[in-house]
Amino acid sequence: MNVIIVGCGRVGAELALLLSRRGHDVTVIDHVGSSFGHLDPAYRGRTIEAEPLGEGVLERAGIRETQALAAVTNSDAVNAVVAHVARTFYGVPNVVARNYDPRSLVLHEAMGTTAVSSTAWGAQRIEELLERPRLRAVFSAGNGEVELYELQVPEAWEGRTLGALVGGIPCSPVSLTHGGRASLPELERVLVGGDIVHVTATVEGAGQLGRRLEGTEA
Repeated sequence: MNVIIVGCGRVGAELALLLSRRGHDVTVIDHVGSSFGHLDPAYRGRTIEAEPLGEGVLERAGIRETQALAAVTNSDAVNAVVAHVARTFYGVPNVVARNYDPRSLVLHEAMGTTAVSSTAWGAQRIEELLERPRLRAVFSAGNGEVELYELQVPEAWEGRTLGALVGGIPCSPVSLTHGGRASLPELERVLVGGDIVHVTATVEGAGQLGRRLEGTEA
């Protein structure tokens, strides 16, 4: 796969290394030549020192033969415009933009661009660790609006049902593992201390579930 990465900060450099190691043809664009110093010596790909929206720059990077583009500069506006141009003008099928200020997500939404907000995602992860130590996020959809959580049933919940644990909370049980064997959960299932339950939930639902596990919410 041919991939263009616009921006060679820490994220862009790490992404370039990961993709090149997987055998993809990667081209990194940055208007500051010293930024390429972030690239690992093991990176095998092209670099172009130029303004990404400068005349002919994306063409020189091979955008007409590119299957994926990541806009990961430190400017939300630049990322949004580059992603929009790549998707709508050049027809790149897979375009992702990095977002810094969560307030700017509306810009990506208006343009129909897939965006990843490292700020919002990171803050949410830390908040979860501080407030819900019994819940561990194992998969995040979008920018964390819905996640898959793993929890270990505490001894205090032994003998109670799964329905009692999740009832009235905006979450959906996905699996229950007991003795190393996983099964599709039923709400009538009686819990045993140490059972592993996977649930999908919103941020609000995860908060309620965490409080219920800790015994601070009925």
